[in-house]
Amino acid sequence: MVIFFKIIYESIGQAFGQLTGNKLRSFLSLLGITIGIFCIIGVQSAVDSLESNVRGSLEELGDDMIFINKMPMLENPHENYWKYLRRPNPSYKDYQNIKAKVKTAKFVDFHVGIGSKTAKYRSNTAEGAYVVAVTHEFNDMFQQKYDQGRWLNYFEYQKGQNKVVIGYEVAQQLFGNINPIGKKIRLMGQKVEVIGVFEKAGESMINMMNFDEVIVIGYEFAKKVANVTTSDPRGGSINVQAEDGVPFDRLKDDLTGVLRNSRGLRPKESNNFAINALSMLAGVLDSVFGALNMAGWLIGGFAIFVGIFSVANIMFVSVKERTGMIGIKKALGAKRPVILLEFLIESIILCILGGILGLLLVNILFFVFEESMPFPIYLSWNNVVFGITLSIIIGIISGFIPAFQASKMDPVEAMRH
Repeated sequence: MVIFFKIIYESIGQAFGQLTGNKLRSFLSLLGITIGIFCIIGVQSAVDSLESNVRGSLEELGDDMIFINKMPMLENPHENYWKYLRRPNPSYKDYQNIKAKVKTAKFVDFHVGIGSKTAKYRSNTAEGAYVVAVTHEFNDMFQQKYDQGRWLNYFEYQKGQNKVVIGYEVAQQLFGNINPIGKKIRLMGQKVEVIGVFEKAGESMINMMNFDEVIVIGYEFAKKVANVTTSDPRGGSINVQAEDGVPFDRLKDDLTGVLRNSRGLRPKESNNFAINALSMLAGVLDSVFGALNMAGWLIGGFAIFVGIFSVANIMFVSVKERTGMIGIKKALGAKRPVILLEFLIESIILCILGGILGLLLVNILFFVFEESMPFPIYLSWNNVVFGITLSIIIGIISGFIPAFQASKMDPVEAMRH
């Protein structure tokens, strides 16, 4: 064991000796490893960060959530566009039928977009705030968090009272540092009372709605001030959350049966609605992220391939320069495995140094572009360990032949050089 650690210590010293002895040659030799690790780990870390953000957003929305729309979620919107356009919009009547008849549904929510409107408070204006009318179950289903205030209670919703909940950015534009709760704003020609402000949502790769810039009103109030009928070209959307333990397929079948019946579809007629679920995206996401990771391997693979030959070259030079020393060591009793291990460790150390430089470049790049990215990007410890492990494997591959050649040398012939 003592001999093993001594070999490692000497190999580390020799590796640094090679680096400092010919800096340009060493730099060019390690450049391929550095670029390869940078490409592979950089792409993999970016993809991991993106995947974490996307899957986190899906988990927040819930994998037991179903969205009833005109168009299937996974279909190209340009294909069969006119077919789907002719479909009836999900309606309030559909919502009522589902709520009354689908016992496998825990919550059912209907919402309809009113459009971008201007809200005013005294001299302050929030332009382009998106107004959406929702049923009372909206809050239970989406589990919204509040920076201030609360959601509509059932009495306020049923009576269609002029009370609203606004997004964080809307609140900032209208009120700044003033407490908005209880204040009256003008919206669509009406004075409405602010009873809640959604917590700042920030940026997310998957948002069913940007809650930072919305004004949410109750559906019963919306009927008094806007067109929320099915003739509205904006249409509506029905969201359904399954009861605990109810499989997706069972809920889907129940919804299909109720909707077909309520819309009077004959047995041979196709559905004129689409039942979508976020869980449908799982397979697509796996293939997308897999393809992105493969792209990183292809880009970095060429650099690593060049790097392997570069490190092998520097190791062949190292063996040649130390031929006499190898002969002396073998003459004094050094075994072939000792000589092989000595040069193999040296090759591994050189590749680890190149890998560390690649990881540092990744970290620097992420730090520089952190603020401009639409999602948090980071270098995880898993990827750091993977990068170092990959560097060790590259070191073994590139150093084995030179090390094996050194271990096979005849001590007498080696000492003559």
